[in-house]
Amino acid sequence: MVQIELTGSQQRTLTTLVNRHQSADGPVKGRVIADEIDRNLGTVQNQMQSLAALGLVESVSGPSGGYKPTELAYEAIGRDSMDDAESVTLAHDFERVDVTVEEINLTGVHHPEKCQARVHLQDPVSQFSVGQAVALGPTPVAGLVVAGTVVAVDATNNQLVVDIAQLEAPVEPPE
Repeated sequence: MVQIELTGSQQRTLTTLVNRHQSADGPVKGRVIADEIDRNLGTVQNQMQSLAALGLVESVSGPSGGYKPTELAYEAIGRDSMDDAESVTLAHDFERVDVTVEEINLTGVHHPEKCQARVHLQDPVSQFSVGQAVALGPTPVAGLVVAGTVVAVDATNNQLVVDIAQLEAPVEPPE
């Protein structure tokens, strides 16, 4: 894994670019990134110049231009470039959305009152808020379903922390 020291602002900008690029048909406009991270366009353009100097971002000129991450960008934020990743259904606010989950880390499983899931998404977490009820799954391989309440939204690392109310996995009968 590549070790590039990024500031929190650079990491958030780069993560937003990677997230948006995965769901876009082409380069991502600076205005889209600026709106999502609540910064002005000039700040984002300056960030993109510094990220380009590090080899993390490519600028595309023209009317349909914008920015696109390099393979090094994925490595810098600790993510695989997953072109064929499977999505998982995540329900919130009575709406179902398909998201790509990088990983789910379970903490405090041995203590039911403190059981939480740290869900790392490859999609923007800006649509989620603390206190929101969510249900995630079933995951493609294990069929895991996690349901609970969002207790933290980490936009920099694209993660949700969910207080688990219900955790289910299918049990296969012994052969």
